[in-house]
Amino acid sequence: MKTTKPFNWELHNKAPIVGIVRGLPLETVVGIAKAYVTAGLSTIEITMNTVGAADIIATIQSNFPDLNVGAGTVCTIEDYNTAVAAGSQFIVTPIINEEVIKKAVADKIPIFPGAFTPTEVYKAWSLGASAVKIFPATQLGPTYIKDVLAPLNNIKLLPTGGVSKDNIKSFFAAGATGVGMGSSLLDKKLIKNNDFNGLADHFKSIKEEIKAYI
Repeated sequence: MKTTKPFNWELHNKAPIVGIVRGLPLETVVGIAKAYVTAGLSTIEITMNTVGAADIIATIQSNFPDLNVGAGTVCTIEDYNTAVAAGSQFIVTPIINEEVIKKAVADKIPIFPGAFTPTEVYKAWSLGASAVKIFPATQLGPTYIKDVLAPLNNIKLLPTGGVSKDNIKSFFAAGATGVGMGSSLLDKKLIKNNDFNGLADHFKSIKEEIKAYI
């Protein structure tokens, strides 16, 4: 089992964007990680349904000390144990699994569980979530974040799904403390062309959108 470095909240809060890597090979993820560091982003999630996810997490975590490397799509305690053994510094789930949340809290590993309704959001937070991932945020948009935070203003929300360069500012304006981004952050064309310098510029342009909120 790897010795896991603690999650670096200071780094994360300078650019609270969780990049979601799904289904990409290790050599591509290394290129993405280099672009991440260049752009000043710090928090990257490898989904557990990616082939070789544990090896990717272990390799990126070992080679990029300025990144928070975590596991996403963690649905079971088996996923959790595999992710932590690989060195995951944080855990993201698409659902509420009480066993997983409680274990992460006990292990002092930040966890961002997925929730949709206000009841689910409150439950995830009550179980000890570091922030609650609003998933999917695609259809509801920033207005939903604002509506949920009206009565639940102490809860940290991390909308995921449908966040793009065009609307990221609106989510932060609505009160989100961070966002999760997949395809809109990890531009498929740039990655396909191995244009990691272009990808770093793309990352910088998205980070620039939220500079007033960080």
